[in-house]
Amino acid sequence: MSPESDERRAVITGMGAITPVGNTAALTWAALTEGVSGVGPITLFDATGFPTRIAAEVKGFQATEQMTFKARKRSSRSSQMAVTAAHEALADAGLPASLEGREAAVFINSAVSGFAEIQDATQTLSTEGLRRISPNFVAASLTNMAACEVAISLGVHGPVNASALACASGAYALLEARRALLAGDADYVVAGGVDASITEVMFGGLSAMRGLSTSNEVPAEASRPFDADRNGFVFGEGAVVFVLERLDQARARGARVYAEVKGGALTSDAFHTVAPEPGGRYAAEAIRRGLHNARLNAADVDYICAHGTSTKANDRTETAAIRAALGAAADSVAVSAPKSMTGHLIGAAGALAGLVCARTISDGVITPTINYTTPDPECDLDYVPNEARTAPVRHAITNAFGFGGQNCVVAFGKV
Repeated sequence: MSPESDERRAVITGMGAITPVGNTAALTWAALTEGVSGVGPITLFDATGFPTRIAAEVKGFQATEQMTFKARKRSSRSSQMAVTAAHEALADAGLPASLEGREAAVFINSAVSGFAEIQDATQTLSTEGLRRISPNFVAASLTNMAACEVAISLGVHGPVNASALACASGAYALLEARRALLAGDADYVVAGGVDASITEVMFGGLSAMRGLSTSNEVPAEASRPFDADRNGFVFGEGAVVFVLERLDQARARGARVYAEVKGGALTSDAFHTVAPEPGGRYAAEAIRRGLHNARLNAADVDYICAHGTSTKANDRTETAAIRAALGAAADSVAVSAPKSMTGHLIGAAGALAGLVCARTISDGVITPTINYTTPDPECDLDYVPNEARTAPVRHAITNAFGFGGQNCVVAFGKV
């Protein structure tokens, strides 16, 4: 198969991040390679009496540099994180803080963006009355508003979109970005995922589902993907945003290239609203289709950034899907789960995994799965336990599996 020309290759040239382990992409990457946990006691609300009193919160975040007082007042925490991460990504790509006059697009995806604002407005209405509802409430609560606030802040007049694929949202943004670049819809795409919904109502609902870890005593050890003693996922928040452009353009302007977004695929379990299809059949199909679309074979994959939520069903199903899709090659691929450190960033989780894949390819360092102490016979892959590993990685994929059975796989390659 002949190689694609540079104008048919979409690459990542900039990254920005606000996560539970660091308020920049560089700090996030450093923490992930060092195996640092961002999980701790909940501070964003009083969790007394809740079965789960831990979360992966972003610490010390203030959107003061990139947003005016008026913009901050009208926008949600999600939007503020997205705008801040977007500006970091532009600077990292060597681009000006404004894209005004350039052919650009914005794809910032989310799962439950605005949830906190809806809860607050509902409480205000019930306790203080109609007149106390903020005129900013409706706009701030909309799922597309993080993308729109980024577009406003950056001066982007091209395509602006927000897709909601639950926990697969952030990964899908990378496929949307690639498609827009190769279709000629934009020269630069600012893309990623965001969510910030650590609230009483969210934790009440998740507790009712019994999906959260209740390991409150030692928060840093609560998220333990693929470990036999895992007992649920840790809810988190954050934003991860990229700048993508065509390789020919990146080379012409002398930009640093982290990795190529080679392709990917979407499938649906069409099975249940929250439970994965037990055999992992359609997750495996997403991996197979993703590799085919990226012109890769199973043996080409050096690393998988796993969805790895730390729930019994998800980790077991993902392991089965990887084995079904890769066959014998599954025994020689490194698989790790950053959620062991960051918790589950929901709409931003797949974007964080994209950051991990791109930096793994560019740096040759594979992040660990921390808190892995007791092997599970049903989870029998190489999960890079507890310590980072230095190894050359030419091709990587990430799995992102969302509520409703939405499976998104993205493939990355070295340039």
